[in-house]
Amino acid sequence: MTERDGLFAGDDPFAIARRWLAEAEASEPNDPNAIALATVDPEGMPNVRMVLLKEIEAEAFVFYTNYESRKGQEIAASGKAAFVLHWKSLHRQVRVRGLVSREDGPQADAYYRSRSLQSRLGAWASRQSRPLESRGALMAEVARVTASKGISPERPPFWGGFRIVPTEIEFWADGAFRLHDRFRWSRIDRHDPWSVTRLNP
Repeated sequence: MTERDGLFAGDDPFAIARRWLAEAEASEPNDPNAIALATVDPEGMPNVRMVLLKEIEAEAFVFYTNYESRKGQEIAASGKAAFVLHWKSLHRQVRVRGLVSREDGPQADAYYRSRSLQSRLGAWASRQSRPLESRGALMAEVARVTASKGISPERPPFWGGFRIVPTEIEFWADGAFRLHDRFRWSRIDRHDPWSVTRLNP
């Protein structure tokens, strides 16, 4: 095992990620849980966009979105995704690559219910990633959905979570003279033990 201490100490990469995120919540001015999520289309052309990471579980990272969006369709086709968490205030980042499955059961229902009413109605109204005639058309659809769904809308069948089970997690911290510290945790299967390697900056 590569010797690690300080910021990188610990035998559980998910615990390290949770610790770093908790520190970022105290110092990052906006959305410390924002991730740049990367997917690829059927031709292998990459797409990346910002989404909010909602949970770091014991073995996975979870976010929520519209399954019919471009990212949702690309994840469904490949079953894979990658993301980076970057905290400018801490001079640190976490990179993750792995296999993706849906979270569309009670956990997704509970998270959907925790959102503001406007966000819940917006999930119904937005045909995410598809062409939109005008903002007025979108607001008209929100009004229509509000009238039909009321104040307690159920979770849309096309909206829910994705769970990324990593095969690789990399922790990076800024170092003097660009001599950064990088540790890559990797495994072939989720049941395999992690291999930890220190990388050159």
